[in-house]
Amino acid sequence: MARWQLPKQLKPYRWVLLSLLGILSLTIAIVLGQMAWHQGEPGAAFSESAPIESPLPAVTPEVPLESPASSPLPAKESAVGKLEADTTSEPSSLTPEQQAIQEAAIVELESAIPTVDSLVEMKVAIAVSVPSVTVGTSAEAYVLDKTGQQVDSLTAGNTYTAQISGDAVVFNGSPLTQVIWVEPSPDGVFYLNNRAYRGRLLLAAANGSLWAVNYVSMRNYLYSVIPSEVSPSWNMAALKAQSVAARSYALHYYFQPINDLYDMGNDEYFQVYSGIRTEADRTKQAVNETAGEYVSYKGGVVESLYAASDDIVAEVFQGQGMSQLGALRLANQGYTYEQILANYYPGTKVARIVQDF
Repeated sequence: MARWQLPKQLKPYRWVLLSLLGILSLTIAIVLGQMAWHQGEPGAAFSESAPIESPLPAVTPEVPLESPASSPLPAKESAVGKLEADTTSEPSSLTPEQQAIQEAAIVELESAIPTVDSLVEMKVAIAVSVPSVTVGTSAEAYVLDKTGQQVDSLTAGNTYTAQISGDAVVFNGSPLTQVIWVEPSPDGVFYLNNRAYRGRLLLAAANGSLWAVNYVSMRNYLYSVIPSEVSPSWNMAALKAQSVAARSYALHYYFQPINDLYDMGNDEYFQVYSGIRTEADRTKQAVNETAGEYVSYKGGVVESLYAASDDIVAEVFQGQGMSQLGALRLANQGYTYEQILANYYPGTKVARIVQDF
Protein backbone atom coordinates (compact mmCIF):
# COMPACT_ATOMS: atom_id res chain seq x y z
CA MET A 1 0.00 0.00 0.00
CA ALA A 2 1.48 3.33 -1.02
CA ARG A 3 1.96 5.73 1.84
CA TRP A 4 0.93 9.33 1.30
CA GLN A 5 3.72 11.86 1.66
CA LEU A 6 3.42 15.60 2.19
CA PRO A 7 4.55 17.42 -0.98
CA LYS A 8 8.12 18.68 -0.65
CA GLN A 9 7.17 22.32 -1.19
CA LEU A 10 4.75 22.17 1.77
CA LYS A 11 7.07 20.52 4.28
CA PRO A 12 8.36 23.83 5.73
CA TYR A 13 4.73 24.58 6.68
CA ARG A 14 3.83 21.17 8.09
CA TRP A 15 3.41 22.43 11.67
CA VAL A 16 1.08 25.19 10.55
CA LEU A 17 -0.96 22.68 8.53
CA LEU A 18 -1.15 20.27 11.45
CA SER A 19 -2.35 23.08 13.74
CA LEU A 20 -5.04 24.08 11.27
CA LEU A 21 -6.19 20.47 10.91
CA GLY A 22 -6.41 20.16 14.67
CA ILE A 23 -8.53 23.28 14.96
CA LEU A 24 -10.77 22.10 12.12
CA SER A 25 -11.26 18.68 13.74
CA LEU A 26 -12.13 20.27 17.08
CA THR A 27 -14.65 22.60 15.40
CA ILE A 28 -16.34 19.72 13.56
CA ALA A 29 -16.53 17.72 16.80
CA ILE A 30 -18.17 20.61 18.63
CA VAL A 31 -20.70 21.18 15.85
CA LEU A 32 -21.59 17.50 15.61
CA GLY A 33 -21.88 17.25 19.36
CA GLN A 34 -24.41 20.06 19.52
CA MET A 35 -26.77 18.76 16.79
CA ALA A 36 -29.98 17.06 17.86
CA TRP A 37 -32.67 15.61 15.66
CA HIS A 38 -36.37 16.45 15.98
CA GLN A 39 -39.34 15.17 14.04
CA GLY A 40 -39.12 18.05 11.57
CA GLU A 41 -38.05 18.27 7.93
CA PRO A 42 -34.96 16.39 6.76
CA GLY A 43 -32.05 18.77 6.73
CA ALA A 44 -33.16 20.59 9.88
CA ALA A 45 -32.40 19.77 13.48
CA PHE A 46 -33.75 21.24 16.70
CA SER A 47 -31.77 22.16 19.77
CA GLU A 48 -32.78 23.66 23.08
CA SER A 49 -30.90 26.16 25.15
CA ALA A 50 -30.70 26.03 28.91
CA PRO A 51 -33.96 26.91 30.68
CA ILE A 52 -34.56 30.63 30.92
CA GLU A 53 -35.57 31.65 34.41
CA SER A 54 -37.80 34.67 34.36
CA PRO A 55 -36.84 37.38 36.86
CA LEU A 56 -40.27 38.94 36.40
CA PRO A 57 -43.41 38.54 38.51
CA ALA A 58 -46.82 38.18 36.88
CA VAL A 59 -47.50 41.20 34.72
CA THR A 60 -50.05 43.32 36.53
CA PRO A 61 -50.10 47.11 36.82
CA GLU A 62 -50.14 46.92 40.62
CA VAL A 63 -46.95 44.90 41.03
CA PRO A 64 -43.64 46.71 40.41
CA LEU A 65 -41.13 44.90 38.24
CA GLU A 66 -37.63 43.99 39.36
CA SER A 67 -34.73 45.92 38.00
CA PRO A 68 -33.31 44.60 34.72
CA ALA A 69 -29.89 44.78 36.32
CA SER A 70 -30.79 41.75 38.47
CA SER A 71 -31.21 39.52 35.43
CA PRO A 72 -28.44 36.95 34.79
CA LEU A 73 -29.23 36.95 31.06
CA PRO A 74 -27.10 39.26 28.90
CA ALA A 75 -28.64 40.68 25.76
CA LYS A 76 -27.49 38.99 22.56
CA GLU A 77 -25.30 40.94 20.19
CA SER A 78 -26.59 41.04 16.64
CA ALA A 79 -24.55 40.98 13.46
CA VAL A 80 -25.80 44.47 12.67
CA GLY A 81 -24.90 45.70 16.14
CA LYS A 82 -21.38 44.30 15.78
CA LEU A 83 -20.95 45.92 12.40
CA GLU A 84 -22.22 49.23 13.73
CA ALA A 85 -19.80 49.01 16.64
CA ASP A 86 -16.91 48.36 14.27
CA THR A 87 -17.84 51.18 11.91
CA THR A 88 -18.38 53.74 14.66
CA SER A 89 -15.03 53.19 16.37
CA GLU A 90 -13.68 56.12 14.36
CA PRO A 91 -15.41 59.42 13.61
CA SER A 92 -17.71 59.01 10.61
CA SER A 93 -17.35 61.32 7.62
CA LEU A 94 -20.75 60.31 6.24
CA THR A 95 -23.65 62.70 6.10
CA PRO A 96 -26.88 61.68 7.89
CA GLU A 97 -28.38 60.81 4.51
CA GLN A 98 -25.40 58.61 3.63
CA GLN A 99 -25.54 56.92 7.03
CA ALA A 100 -29.24 56.17 6.50
CA ILE A 101 -28.44 54.66 3.09
CA GLN A 102 -25.64 52.59 4.62
CA GLU A 103 -27.89 51.27 7.41
CA ALA A 104 -30.60 50.39 4.89
CA ALA A 105 -28.01 48.55 2.80
CA ILE A 106 -26.91 46.54 5.85
CA VAL A 107 -30.50 45.51 6.57
CA GLU A 108 -31.01 44.57 2.92
CA LEU A 109 -27.78 42.53 2.95
CA GLU A 110 -28.88 40.62 6.05
CA SER A 111 -32.24 39.99 4.42
CA ALA A 112 -30.50 38.41 1.43
CA ILE A 113 -28.44 36.00 3.53
CA PRO A 114 -30.10 32.57 3.85
CA THR A 115 -31.07 31.60 7.39
CA VAL A 116 -32.50 28.46 8.94
CA ASP A 117 -35.95 30.02 8.50
CA SER A 118 -35.48 29.42 4.80
CA LEU A 119 -35.56 25.65 5.42
CA VAL A 120 -39.22 25.66 6.47
CA GLU A 121 -41.91 26.30 3.85
CA MET A 122 -45.29 27.35 5.20
CA LYS A 123 -48.56 26.69 3.37
CA VAL A 124 -50.82 29.67 4.08
CA ALA A 125 -54.39 29.92 2.78
CA ILE A 126 -54.82 33.40 1.28
CA ALA A 127 -58.22 32.81 -0.39
CA VAL A 128 -60.69 30.31 1.06
CA SER A 129 -63.67 28.89 -0.80
CA VAL A 130 -64.16 31.74 -3.28
CA PRO A 131 -65.74 31.68 -6.77
CA SER A 132 -62.77 33.28 -8.55
CA VAL A 133 -59.52 35.24 -8.11
CA THR A 134 -57.33 37.47 -10.25
CA VAL A 135 -53.64 36.62 -10.63
CA GLY A 136 -50.63 38.57 -11.88
CA THR A 137 -46.85 38.59 -11.56
CA SER A 138 -44.03 41.12 -11.40
CA ALA A 139 -41.99 39.13 -13.96
CA GLU A 140 -42.55 36.24 -16.31
CA ALA A 141 -44.04 33.23 -14.52
CA TYR A 142 -45.23 29.76 -15.44
CA VAL A 143 -48.44 27.85 -14.81
CA LEU A 144 -47.87 24.16 -14.06
CA ASP A 145 -50.35 21.33 -13.69
CA LYS A 146 -50.27 18.88 -10.78
CA THR A 147 -47.65 16.76 -12.58
CA GLY A 148 -45.30 19.72 -12.97
CA GLN A 149 -45.88 20.16 -16.68
CA GLN A 150 -46.10 23.73 -17.99
CA VAL A 151 -49.58 24.51 -19.30
CA ASP A 152 -49.48 28.29 -19.57
CA SER A 153 -47.32 31.34 -18.87
CA LEU A 154 -47.87 34.77 -17.34
CA THR A 155 -46.52 38.07 -18.59
CA ALA A 156 -45.56 40.78 -16.13
CA GLY A 157 -48.18 43.50 -15.77
CA ASN A 158 -51.08 41.43 -17.12
CA THR A 159 -54.03 40.19 -15.06
CA TYR A 160 -55.46 36.69 -15.37
CA THR A 161 -58.66 35.20 -13.96
CA ALA A 162 -58.90 31.83 -12.25
CA GLN A 163 -62.22 30.16 -11.47
CA ILE A 164 -63.63 26.64 -11.38
CA SER A 165 -65.63 24.43 -13.68
CA GLY A 166 -66.61 21.17 -12.04
CA ASP A 167 -63.44 19.68 -10.59
CA ALA A 168 -61.06 21.72 -12.74
CA VAL A 169 -59.44 25.12 -12.37
CA VAL A 170 -60.17 27.35 -15.34
CA PHE A 171 -57.20 29.67 -15.84
CA ASN A 172 -57.28 32.44 -18.43
CA GLY A 173 -60.31 30.78 -20.01
CA SER A 174 -58.72 27.32 -20.33
CA PRO A 175 -59.95 24.38 -18.20
CA LEU A 176 -56.90 22.75 -16.59
CA THR A 177 -56.45 20.21 -13.81
CA GLN A 178 -57.92 20.23 -10.30
CA VAL A 179 -54.70 21.72 -8.94
CA ILE A 180 -52.38 24.17 -10.69
CA TRP A 181 -49.26 26.07 -9.66
CA VAL A 182 -48.17 29.61 -10.43
CA GLU A 183 -44.37 29.68 -10.28
CA PRO A 184 -42.82 33.19 -10.37
CA SER A 185 -39.16 33.74 -11.11
CA PRO A 186 -36.84 33.60 -8.06
CA ASP A 187 -36.75 37.40 -7.80
CA GLY A 188 -40.39 37.91 -8.70
CA VAL A 189 -43.62 38.09 -6.74
CA PHE A 190 -47.14 37.11 -7.64
CA TYR A 191 -50.33 39.11 -7.13
CA LEU A 192 -53.57 37.63 -5.87
CA ASN A 193 -56.46 40.09 -6.12
CA ASN A 194 -53.89 42.91 -6.45
CA ARG A 195 -51.98 41.99 -3.28
CA ALA A 196 -48.32 40.98 -3.74
CA TYR A 197 -46.84 37.83 -2.18
CA ARG A 198 -43.48 36.09 -2.21
CA GLY A 199 -43.14 32.36 -2.87
CA ARG A 200 -45.41 30.14 -4.96
CA LEU A 201 -49.16 30.02 -5.50
CA LEU A 202 -51.30 26.88 -5.47
CA LEU A 203 -54.84 27.11 -6.90
CA ALA A 204 -57.16 24.18 -6.16
CA ALA A 205 -60.77 23.32 -6.98
CA ALA A 206 -62.53 21.69 -4.03
CA ASN A 207 -66.16 21.39 -2.94
CA GLY A 208 -67.38 23.63 -5.73
CA SER A 209 -65.08 26.53 -4.78
CA LEU A 210 -61.61 27.86 -5.44
CA TRP A 211 -58.83 27.84 -2.85
CA ALA A 212 -55.54 29.77 -3.04
CA VAL A 213 -52.54 28.70 -0.95
CA ASN A 214 -49.24 30.58 -0.68
CA TYR A 215 -46.18 28.33 -0.30
CA VAL A 216 -43.69 30.70 1.36
CA SER A 217 -40.53 30.32 3.43
CA MET A 218 -40.84 30.88 7.17
CA ARG A 219 -38.56 33.90 6.85
CA ASN A 220 -40.66 35.67 4.22
CA TYR A 221 -43.81 34.67 6.07
CA LEU A 222 -42.57 36.31 9.28
CA TYR A 223 -41.37 39.38 7.36
CA SER A 224 -45.06 40.02 6.71
CA VAL A 225 -46.59 38.75 9.96
CA ILE A 226 -44.54 40.75 12.48
CA PRO A 227 -45.30 44.25 11.07
CA SER A 228 -48.91 43.13 10.48
CA GLU A 229 -49.23 42.35 14.18
CA VAL A 230 -47.20 45.16 15.81
CA SER A 231 -45.63 48.46 14.81
CA PRO A 232 -42.10 48.31 13.33
CA SER A 233 -41.29 51.39 15.43
CA TRP A 234 -41.51 49.41 18.68
CA ASN A 235 -38.57 48.63 20.93
CA MET A 236 -36.39 45.96 19.29
CA ALA A 237 -36.69 43.60 22.28
CA ALA A 238 -40.48 43.61 21.87
CA LEU A 239 -40.13 42.98 18.13
CA LYS A 240 -37.83 40.05 18.80
CA ALA A 241 -40.21 38.59 21.40
CA GLN A 242 -43.01 38.90 18.84
CA SER A 243 -40.83 37.23 16.19
CA VAL A 244 -40.06 34.21 18.38
CA ALA A 245 -43.70 33.86 19.51
CA ALA A 246 -44.98 34.14 15.92
CA ARG A 247 -42.44 31.60 14.65
CA SER A 248 -43.38 29.15 17.39
CA TYR A 249 -47.08 29.60 16.63
CA ALA A 250 -46.45 28.98 12.93
CA LEU A 251 -44.32 25.88 13.64
CA HIS A 252 -47.16 24.46 15.71
CA TYR A 253 -49.38 24.50 12.62
CA TYR A 254 -46.53 23.40 10.38
CA PHE A 255 -46.37 20.15 12.35
CA GLN A 256 -50.15 20.00 12.97
CA PRO A 257 -51.73 21.58 9.87
CA ILE A 258 -55.38 22.52 9.60
CA ASN A 259 -55.86 20.08 6.72
CA ASP A 260 -54.01 18.47 3.82
CA LEU A 261 -54.34 21.58 1.66
CA TYR A 262 -52.82 24.22 3.95
CA ASP A 263 -51.16 24.66 7.33
CA MET A 264 -53.02 27.74 8.55
CA GLY A 265 -55.02 30.77 7.48
CA ASN A 266 -53.93 34.38 7.10
CA ASP A 267 -56.38 36.31 9.28
CA GLU A 268 -56.70 37.34 12.94
CA TYR A 269 -57.90 33.87 13.92
CA PHE A 270 -54.36 32.68 13.23
CA GLN A 271 -51.74 35.40 12.56
CA VAL A 272 -52.26 38.32 10.21
CA TYR A 273 -50.33 37.67 7.00
CA SER A 274 -50.57 40.50 4.47
CA GLY A 275 -47.97 39.71 1.82
CA ILE A 276 -45.12 42.09 1.11
CA ARG A 277 -46.99 45.38 1.63
CA THR A 278 -46.31 45.40 5.39
CA GLU A 279 -42.62 44.47 5.27
CA ALA A 280 -40.30 46.87 7.13
CA ASP A 281 -36.56 47.01 7.81
CA ARG A 282 -36.74 46.89 11.62
CA THR A 283 -39.06 43.90 11.73
CA LYS A 284 -36.89 42.11 9.16
CA GLN A 285 -33.96 42.73 11.49
CA ALA A 286 -35.89 41.25 14.43
CA VAL A 287 -36.75 38.15 12.39
CA ASN A 288 -33.18 37.71 11.15
CA GLU A 289 -31.57 38.15 14.55
CA THR A 290 -33.84 35.50 16.11
CA ALA A 291 -33.68 33.16 13.10
CA GLY A 292 -34.86 29.66 13.98
CA GLU A 293 -35.81 30.47 17.58
CA TYR A 294 -39.14 29.28 19.00
CA VAL A 295 -40.82 28.62 22.35
CA SER A 296 -40.43 25.02 23.53
CA TYR A 297 -41.90 23.05 26.43
CA LYS A 298 -40.46 19.62 27.27
CA GLY A 299 -39.07 19.24 23.78
CA GLY A 300 -42.26 20.24 21.95
CA VAL A 301 -43.25 23.35 20.04
CA VAL A 302 -45.51 25.65 22.02
CA GLU A 303 -48.60 27.11 20.37
CA SER A 304 -47.51 30.48 21.72
CA LEU A 305 -50.79 32.38 21.90
CA TYR A 306 -50.72 36.16 22.11
CA ALA A 307 -53.06 39.13 21.91
CA ALA A 308 -52.91 42.90 22.06
CA SER A 309 -53.40 43.40 25.81
CA ASP A 310 -53.40 41.62 29.16
CA ASP A 311 -57.19 41.95 29.33
CA ILE A 312 -57.69 40.19 26.00
CA VAL A 313 -55.22 37.44 26.93
CA ALA A 314 -57.12 36.91 30.21
CA GLU A 315 -60.52 36.87 28.51
CA VAL A 316 -59.75 34.84 25.38
CA PHE A 317 -56.86 32.60 26.48
CA GLN A 318 -57.57 32.41 30.24
CA GLY A 319 -54.35 34.30 30.87
CA GLN A 320 -52.18 31.82 28.97
CA GLY A 321 -50.39 33.95 26.40
CA MET A 322 -48.32 37.05 25.69
CA SER A 323 -49.67 40.57 25.80
CA GLN A 324 -48.13 42.53 22.94
CA LEU A 325 -48.54 45.85 24.73
CA GLY A 326 -47.23 44.25 27.91
CA ALA A 327 -44.19 43.00 26.01
CA LEU A 328 -43.58 46.51 24.73
CA ARG A 329 -43.83 47.90 28.25
CA LEU A 330 -41.27 45.39 29.54
CA ALA A 331 -38.95 46.08 26.59
CA ASN A 332 -39.11 49.80 27.29
CA GLN A 333 -38.07 49.06 30.88
CA GLY A 334 -34.93 47.33 29.66
CA TYR A 335 -35.82 43.64 29.63
CA THR A 336 -34.50 41.36 26.90
CA TYR A 337 -36.77 39.43 24.60
CA GLU A 338 -35.74 36.17 26.33
CA GLN A 339 -36.90 37.57 29.67
CA ILE A 340 -40.16 38.80 28.14
CA LEU A 341 -40.90 35.37 26.68
CA ALA A 342 -40.01 33.63 29.94
CA ASN A 343 -42.41 35.92 31.77
CA TYR A 344 -45.37 35.19 29.51
CA TYR A 345 -44.64 31.50 28.84
CA PRO A 346 -43.42 30.25 32.25
CA GLY A 347 -41.59 26.96 32.37
CA THR A 348 -40.62 27.08 28.69
CA LYS A 349 -37.28 27.28 26.91
CA VAL A 350 -36.17 29.15 23.83
CA ALA A 351 -35.12 26.49 21.32
CA ARG A 352 -33.57 26.94 17.93
CA ILE A 353 -33.76 25.19 14.56
CA VAL A 354 -30.23 24.59 13.33
CA GLN A 355 -29.15 23.53 9.85
CA ASP A 356 -27.70 20.05 9.72
CA PHE A 357 -24.66 19.96 7.47
